Amino acid sequence: MSTGDLLNIDPLELKFPFELRKQISCSLQLSNKTDNHVAFKVKTTNPKKYCVRPNTGIVLPRSTCEVIVTMQAQKEAPADMQCKDKFLLQSVKAPDGVTAKDITAEMFNREAGNVVEECKLRVVYVFSHQQTSPSQEGSELVPRGSISDNSEFVMAARTFTDQLDTQDKSPEAKALITKLTDEKNKAIQQNNKLRQELELLKRESSKSGGNLSFMFVALIGLIGLIMGYIMKRS
Repeated sequence: MSTGDLLNIDPLELKFPFELRKQISCSLQLSNKTDNHVAFKVKTTNPKKYCVRPNTGIVLPRSTCEVIVTMQAQKEAPADMQCKDKFLLQSVKAPDGVTAKDITAEMFNREAGNVVEECKLRVVYVFSHQQTSPSQEGSELVPRGSISDNSEFVMAARTFTDQLDTQDKSPEAKALITKLTDEKNKAIQQNNKLRQELELLKRESSKSGGNLSFMFVALIGLIGLIMGYIMKRS
């Protein structure tokens, strides 16, 4: 919260729960600490991206005013997951009885002798990380960290090969990348095949009323060996 002489401003960070292609809003609370009328004005470094209502106004003595800042729907997230946009809130004492319609740019002109308080606000994106949960069917037979985590294994191999490709363009490095890529693809194919076999065995077990404890452990162990081998090679 800002501790200026005129206004308390809360919060000092505009936090947006970022979602692609969705318009998102957050609010500012402006509290007048004085017995005077206080005029305010909100500016931003990216006016096309945000809508501020009201962007100018009057806070009555010892009263509170809410300002809604709305971010337009974004088509893509920033590469570094950081937002460089800034806001500037200016406040100045105003004559008694003044209304929002009476506010002019001259009131915030320091060169005209006006005492203008300024508070800088930064924008923060809040990302919600959601993991895809396994389907209800088969969730009791497929433990966490085996088949369902195949995407993590593929991502690790891809990251490794990308780093090699960036750091070294020699023929030896390219040959190694090709070899690792082939091994990765074979492991994925084998993993998918095992997944299908496990699903088939699960259905057969459900029909016969038996259990797959031994077969299941063997399959999971084989999958773990394949993934461990590839990760070790990476």
